[in-house]
Amino acid sequence: MKITRVEPIPILVPLKQGLTTKTAHGEHIDSPYVIVQVHTDEGLVGLGEATLAPRWSGETSAGCVAAIAALISPALEGSDPRDVTACRQRIDGVMRMNPFTKAAVEMAVWDLAGKAAGLPIYRLLGGKVRNELPIKMVVGAFDVPKAVSLAEQFLEWGVDHLKVKVGLDPATDIARVRAVREAAGKEITLGVDGNCGWDLPTAKWALRELEPFDLHFAEQLVGTADPDDLARLRAASPIPIMADESAFTANDAWHLTAARAVDVLAVYPGKNGGIAQTMAIDAIAQAAGIACCMGSNLELGIATAAMLHVGVAASSILATRYPGDYIGPLYHEADMITEPLDLGPRTAVPPAGPGLGVVLDEKQLAKWRAD
Repeated sequence: MKITRVEPIPILVPLKQGLTTKTAHGEHIDSPYVIVQVHTDEGLVGLGEATLAPRWSGETSAGCVAAIAALISPALEGSDPRDVTACRQRIDGVMRMNPFTKAAVEMAVWDLAGKAAGLPIYRLLGGKVRNELPIKMVVGAFDVPKAVSLAEQFLEWGVDHLKVKVGLDPATDIARVRAVREAAGKEITLGVDGNCGWDLPTAKWALRELEPFDLHFAEQLVGTADPDDLARLRAASPIPIMADESAFTANDAWHLTAARAVDVLAVYPGKNGGIAQTMAIDAIAQAAGIACCMGSNLELGIATAAMLHVGVAASSILATRYPGDYIGPLYHEADMITEPLDLGPRTAVPPAGPGLGVVLDEKQLAKWRAD
């Protein structure tokens, strides 16, 4: 089997009314993503999805499309998609960085490898180490009444785990967490995510103020400019510290674990630059005795399916202690696939079909494509 071309298709999908979200990076109202189709000479097509956000990785939809058309597609033409590692080496050989763009193409290559073998991707990754994946829903950094309303909506769905966005005004952030905890009660697990919004002194102070709310984790409260800040924060924190923006690459994970800077690494294929790199971080975390948790960039159906396959196969993901963010399709007006994923409300499971186990919905694609 040979790859004949890689086709990038830009899309723009809005979030559902009332389910937009807000973080220290800004408000997420719609998603300018890219669907990727890797075509082969045997008629099989692999699917991928680039969940692009300039404030997150610096990538744009137009840049992703251009990079795939001008660089990645020519580099992969003639390659056998079952040779996933070799394909990834060719991708890395023509461009640096751009993790979400690379992940989308690699995701489609994995999809082809699974389809060719007649196996779901999680089998290619070594099989399942768990059957289902607990989910947590995310409450944006809105004013207290709106945050409480969102939390109550999720609890009515039957959700057991919540994450509250902080990292803006500390007093308002703490009031938001307090109100969500009061609304949720003691049985619901709760964490916070600062998205790099606070400096180190503010984060240390806020953690002391947040301690009474029985938080399961505090995610990326500080920025990435000083790699030692997370270690300093962890030394002062009664709450487990999670790295997200500080843990894009396997090299990032190695440095964080070697420095004992965090308790948990947030991983997901888009941010990590592909499924293989997420599994590499899983191996580093296992060796270091540190947990992983599946994060999210509010993916649609294709990329969420990739997350689910990794989620059941990666040994270091402590899915019960740190539920994952398998939630993107729940927030969007469309998921771009013909059959919705099994996403809870309490737990998620990966599709059982070969490859990613999902089929591109051509009607949705025609409606939401942005070219």
